[in-house]
Amino acid sequence: MQELEIAHKTRCFGGDLGKEFYAEYHDREWGVPSHDEQHLFELLILEGAQAGLSWETVLKKREGYRKAFHKFDPAKVATMSDGELEDLRQNPEIIRNRLKIYATRQNARVFLQIQKEFGSFDKYVWGFVNGTPIKKHWHRFEDVPIQTLESNALSKDLKKRGMTFVGSTIIYAYMQAVGMVNDHLTTCWCYKD
Repeated sequence: MQELEIAHKTRCFGGDLGKEFYAEYHDREWGVPSHDEQHLFELLILEGAQAGLSWETVLKKREGYRKAFHKFDPAKVATMSDGELEDLRQNPEIIRNRLKIYATRQNARVFLQIQKEFGSFDKYVWGFVNGTPIKKHWHRFEDVPIQTLESNALSKDLKKRGMTFVGSTIIYAYMQAVGMVNDHLTTCWCYKD
């Protein structure tokens, strides 16, 4: 019954049969404001892992990432050894790009520094949208931007702090993923005026 329900909803993406996991992500997570530190870290890492790939590919490997990176506990990821990271290059459950794997540890360390400085990563990152999701009214997915002034500013600041795989396009996708920006199309069942 749930598959039938998923198949008949109009979505921005993820409506194809056989890709219910993608529809589930669209319906329950994408564009929904998140303030959970671990979830914010998880999506930051996954969006960086997507660079040059499809989001569908990353979603299929999400559980593998959770196992490989201590359920995205930034404190545990920050202390992973070079040996542990090298071992992950043989793990078919994640994207085995050496730079992306090492970036996960580096970004965890910066994430922890930001938490210490601001009290939480949530407070820091949501400050770039004044604590309120940016709501757009797009009619076609082709009209949705790939970066904005806000994603440029956040990307620049994260890079200055030492994060990698946080270019403006990646960060805009991150902002969409954690609900800082709500880009559901006006035709989508998740769109609310």
